[in-house]
Amino acid sequence: MPTFLFEAIDAATGQEIRDTVDAPNEAEAQATIRSMGYMITKIKAKKTKAASAPGARKPGRTFAMGGVSGKDLALFTRQLSILQDAGLPILRALKILSNMQKPGRLKNSLLDVCDEIEGGANLSEAMSKSPKAFDRLYCNMIRAGEAGGALEVILRRLAEFMERAQSLKRKVKGALVYPVVVVSVAVGILTFIMLKIVPQFKKIFDDFGTELPQMTQVLINISNFVATYWYLLPAIPFGVNLIIKGIKMIPYGRFGWDLFTLKMVIFGQLIEKNILSRSTRTLGTLIASGVPILEALNITRETSGNMMFENLFGKVSDAIRDGETIAKPLKIYSVPPFNFVALLFWTFFFPIVGALIYITRYKKPVLDDLVVNMVDVGEESGELDTMLYKVADTYDEEVAVLTESLTSLMEPLLIIFLGGAVGFIVIALFLPLIKLIQDLS
Repeated sequence: MPTFLFEAIDAATGQEIRDTVDAPNEAEAQATIRSMGYMITKIKAKKTKAASAPGARKPGRTFAMGGVSGKDLALFTRQLSILQDAGLPILRALKILSNMQKPGRLKNSLLDVCDEIEGGANLSEAMSKSPKAFDRLYCNMIRAGEAGGALEVILRRLAEFMERAQSLKRKVKGALVYPVVVVSVAVGILTFIMLKIVPQFKKIFDDFGTELPQMTQVLINISNFVATYWYLLPAIPFGVNLIIKGIKMIPYGRFGWDLFTLKMVIFGQLIEKNILSRSTRTLGTLIASGVPILEALNITRETSGNMMFENLFGKVSDAIRDGETIAKPLKIYSVPPFNFVALLFWTFFFPIVGALIYITRYKKPVLDDLVVNMVDVGEESGELDTMLYKVADTYDEEVAVLTESLTSLMEPLLIIFLGGAVGFIVIALFLPLIKLIQDLS
């Protein structure tokens, strides 16, 4: 029996009704709806999903791999918030934006969302069925906006949140472009010198049969090693990366790697402040949007991207269930436990002093007193979301300053490294030539 979707107004209460009714035809459906005391405003037959052949695509969809980039999702959210502010119905706004998208994952997901809404689902339910485009954070904020009747406000907050996250990510990536390019070019040039230039000088030295200085012999040994085992240059970092990924498949191993990255001498602060900025802004946005605190903490835990912070937010959530406030468990559980895998990573990457550095640093809390105090004040004043925003803004500024400082520091360090490497090669090659000239004279 066909199913009909209808929109109507309850004659007794004046409330708008959206529901379904089963009937042999549309006339019977209308009669059934009127018998319920409803005034019909819209009715149509519900589309049935036809069985499709394996691998067949729905109309308008294209093949797409991966997820949706943060930049594209932020732009879509901003555009959707503008259309909602203008008063457009959500389905019409989504269809307009889906037509504007390039073929890919986001366009496919928007078409699926439109189909779900036409089938009777609300926006959050429809988006939750496309997890590769709209994550749990996104769907929960949309659900909170629908429940509170302020979807346009929530979309605006969500767009601002995503734009700030993308801005911070661009700053960090932009700061890393220069050192990565310089190091890559330097490695390429030095490899060329070891493979092509040094062997030619070695032939000259062998023809003269002169005794080589120690520095020159070291350079020739390095050149011979590179020429013989050149395949190890890409294989060693690839192998180390593969081993790290294997260790991270075990929860204890992943916890150790995450602790190692947080405690690294220079980049650890940048990683830690970046996570704190993202986590506090996520939590503040969820609370401001009306998401319950336990649900907000669970979402923040899943989006933190670091197992130390996942455990921290999980402990805070458990403490709140037991009647505690947020600030107290934040301070207690922000001290990392000892992890043997983290000790191994320190020993491997810093063979001489790594273990000593880890033992002296591992008990340092991952949260500053600033975060705990601001959260405490926010709970006391009832302005927790505002305080979390202030913490996030503070850490955004610190990340920006730290990124600029690291970039400024990397430039002279790279110049010193390149100058030292080139100077060593030049001196090592010219010392035997000077000795040859002296012997001939």
